[in-house]
Amino acid sequence: MLMARRDPASLTHLSSRMKGLKTVSYWLVIIGALNWGLVGIGAFVGGNWNVVNLIFGFSPVLEWIIYVLVGLSALVLIFAKKSSAMPMGGM
Repeated sequence: MLMARRDPASLTHLSSRMKGLKTVSYWLVIIGALNWGLVGIGAFVGGNWNVVNLIFGFSPVLEWIIYVLVGLSALVLIFAKKSSAMPMGGM
């Protein structure tokens, strides 16, 4: 199977975009983890400490979208880690 040659400039652009995606994903996962920690603490003390709900609770759909983005961000980080651990030839 012949592999198509890629322009080094386009690979650099792709690498830059992936780095940006991983950075955004990292911060969304951190924020999501902190939010879940606050939800747990709030449950012990009898309060609603769900920051996402407190900020976006006026729109349940927007709140759900944020939860989905946090979950997708975790998947991005998982698959980025797995792909970086693969040998240079891929699978």
